[in-house]
Amino acid sequence: MKKVLALILALTLVIGASAALAADYEIVSKGFQHQYWQAVLKGAEEKAAELGVSINFVGPANESAYEEQLGQLNSAINASPKAIGLAALSTETCLDAIADAQSKGIPIIGFDSGVPGAPEGAIKANAATNNYNAGALAAEETWKVIKDRVAAADGAVRIGISAQDAVSDSVVSRGLGFIDKIGELAAAEGYALKLEGNERYINDAKVESKDDAKIIIETLVPAQVTAELSAIDCQNLLNKADLIALYGSNQHSAEAMVTANENLQKLGTGEGQIIGVGFDSGAVIKAAVKDGTFLGAVTQAPVAMGAALVDLLVKAAAGEAVADVDTGCQWYTAENMDSEEIAQNLYD
Repeated sequence: MKKVLALILALTLVIGASAALAADYEIVSKGFQHQYWQAVLKGAEEKAAELGVSINFVGPANESAYEEQLGQLNSAINASPKAIGLAALSTETCLDAIADAQSKGIPIIGFDSGVPGAPEGAIKANAATNNYNAGALAAEETWKVIKDRVAAADGAVRIGISAQDAVSDSVVSRGLGFIDKIGELAAAEGYALKLEGNERYINDAKVESKDDAKIIIETLVPAQVTAELSAIDCQNLLNKADLIALYGSNQHSAEAMVTANENLQKLGTGEGQIIGVGFDSGAVIKAAVKDGTFLGAVTQAPVAMGAALVDLLVKAAAGEAVADVDTGCQWYTAENMDSEEIAQNLYD
């Protein structure tokens, strides 16, 4: 009898210890070692400490490891947390696990790219960048520098957009946000726009395209998403005599701008040079901003994203109504990129 009681006591202690070690909230990212995700983790840890809760933050080795992430999501569900944060590599791969979480009453909050195409009601809210607004920010900063050039030009001037594709919601939104904001700012000065290039960007823009416009915006999308083809698009734009600015709407496209410029040496902020504006971070883009090849770039705010995610997790677990949160973005230049506020959101 004493042996039985001792065994029960030992098991109770083990179970109690396991429960004590279990985190309040499980977070499954699209990666873990990449500096971007480390910045998300930083924001999540800071908010968790502020709210007095615990988190367990995991992610696969890379953003093609669908099965590894699925295993991590299943482990998160089996830990019976109060809520789960998920940035899905593949929503389809995660559907059964999401249904399992729903059946167990575990709320799921999406973050970063979220869980696109998830069943209605499966994801309570998302913490992510509003990509349309981020594109508009890039346009605002571009316009500040080019508006005098537009006014001084005898004829039409051209603004180029290098877009990775015309299917990704985030990439397309960043392009459309840029086009529409340039259109708005140009209209305030009495200028019309003509849209050229990829049909999706022409058709989905709010701007009315006019043949006799002062400003031409040309959006080029490669036939396949390769660094070589995107660099060729950028070369073609940079070689147009009327080009005054070029915008790359994600890391892939901004890096293609740098590649295209290596031999042409047309990008810069000096007189007669073409204004280059990037999006995202990475060593290549950061170097282009620092040395003046780019006027600047827009970065997402992964630290703020992590904080917003934890805040939503806690509220959802408490049964409070939650809604999508725009975690914002930041414009960085050679002058501010080393500041603490900006630097924490830049990654290699």
